[in-house]
Amino acid sequence: MAGQSKLSPLQSAVAGATGAVLANAMVYPLDIVKTRLQVQVKSQKLDNGHTPEDAKEYPHYDSTLDAMNKIVADEGIAGLYSGIGGSLIGVASTNFAYFYWYSIIRTLYMSSSRFPKPPNTAIELSLGALAGAVAQVFTIPVSVITTRQQTQPKGEKRGLIDTGRDVINSEDGWTGLWRGLKASLVLVVNPAITYGAYQRLRDVIFPGKSNLRPWQAFVLGAMSKALATIATQPLIVAKVGLQSRPPPIRNGKPFKSFGEVMRYIIEHEGPLALFKGIGPQILKGLLVQGLLMMTKERMEVLFILLFAYLQKVRKSRLRQAAEAAAAKAKGSLVTLK
Repeated sequence: MAGQSKLSPLQSAVAGATGAVLANAMVYPLDIVKTRLQVQVKSQKLDNGHTPEDAKEYPHYDSTLDAMNKIVADEGIAGLYSGIGGSLIGVASTNFAYFYWYSIIRTLYMSSSRFPKPPNTAIELSLGALAGAVAQVFTIPVSVITTRQQTQPKGEKRGLIDTGRDVINSEDGWTGLWRGLKASLVLVVNPAITYGAYQRLRDVIFPGKSNLRPWQAFVLGAMSKALATIATQPLIVAKVGLQSRPPPIRNGKPFKSFGEVMRYIIEHEGPLALFKGIGPQILKGLLVQGLLMMTKERMEVLFILLFAYLQKVRKSRLRQAAEAAAAKAKGSLVTLK
């Protein structure tokens, strides 16, 4: 297995995407809850003078547990998994793109003689941000559609394709699928902080260790994600506001920038509302990142073994083909004689 001790960027991307899908599928109800909490505005007034909290189609959630109870009561258990198909497609594509470009960018950095080795914290963050920016440009449409699916009222549930058509037809055409791109590009600091902190914590706590135990990878992943979430929560809330349906008080007028969303939230709910939903956001982040890094570490080991086996099988088939060709050639020579 000496020739296959390290995964290629493509193999690392597949391992990372697989781990991300498994991790997000396990905690998906928390994703629904944090999105619902982040899009609600407590002081909205409808045309009839009632608040959305009093209207059945706009339920108000007081906490993570309250949101779960009300979603299940209104939509059944399936309500906690609304939009999971699109979400997992988005998770797979985003993480595939991120790990692929991160592996390439970091490999190029490490192979260059002009930069210090190993990279310091600032450089790790920069490498992660660059990889995250490239990944976001290609994968944000799925994020927009998933956010819409997660916030659709019970009687208006639509599939991935139909929701995408609604976004295109009701707003800015095809560019509507890239709503929140600027906020997403700013938010690349989140995975940058996450993976930068992960690498730094790993070097400090487990120096020189090539393969971590599952619990070690889980703890490091959870710690790094918590730091990133606290630092970027206002931007996360603003991004969700950009990508979801506009509040009823705006009469269908969508937000144009994450700055506008943040001003709106502060005006109606105060500055602390920029951190609404941070409970399930951190809990989801802790679980997802911990499970992701734990799973990715195991997936990488499995992929190393798998590709080593495939390489062995390929060499065996090539050898058999060469032997068959040699035997055929030898038989032809005997016939000619």
